[in-house]
Amino acid sequence: MIPPALAALNSESEHLSGILAALDDSAWAAPTRCTPWDAAALTAHITMTLARLAPMLDAPEPPAATVDAAGYYRPDDRFSPQVNATRIDTAAQDARAGGPAIAARFRTTWRTAADRCAAEPATRRVTTRHGDPMTLDDFLTTRVVEVAVHGIDLADALGRPRWTTPEAAAHTSALLLGPGAGTALAALGLDPVAFIAKATGRDAFTDAERAAVDRLGVTWLALG
Repeated sequence: MIPPALAALNSESEHLSGILAALDDSAWAAPTRCTPWDAAALTAHITMTLARLAPMLDAPEPPAATVDAAGYYRPDDRFSPQVNATRIDTAAQDARAGGPAIAARFRTTWRTAADRCAAEPATRRVTTRHGDPMTLDDFLTTRVVEVAVHGIDLADALGRPRWTTPEAAAHTSALLLGPGAGTALAALGLDPVAFIAKATGRDAFTDAERAAVDRLGVTWLALG
């Protein structure tokens, strides 16, 4: 059985891959809210977040996992100006390959990572580039967040309806709201994608929604 995090990542990545394969040159040049990236650079960044899985799986397994998926998004030096500058410059450089190459690289990177993860035991642990010892399942949850949330950014940049898959939306909502995410979303009167966009700063909560979210105890993520 495929773990839920990997299943959600596969669903979202497959959908995104199909969209990327059909983009024309003007679409790749569309500016995004993730300045200074255009759609090409943002896609290169998403690909890079998945490419990190291979070296992590090649490295020695840590003895214990002490950081969970929410803890991975804590506001420390991983979002420092120096780290952010490297993140921005690397994506911009990779984007120079051009749209078709970027789309192909995303699909190859995702499929390679997914195949390797599927072969790992459920107890597998990894160490992130920031030094976080995590379960592979928790790290895969962070990859779902990356592909889903930046997918919202891409959809908005391209002027298209947000295409977040139900699997990725449910998995990300569960990270933000806990196992009772469905009940919490019903109380908020928000669908999962609208909630994710607001909880990650893409859209604004109304005052009433923000008060309700605070009562529900949402997990806020520090995002670069």
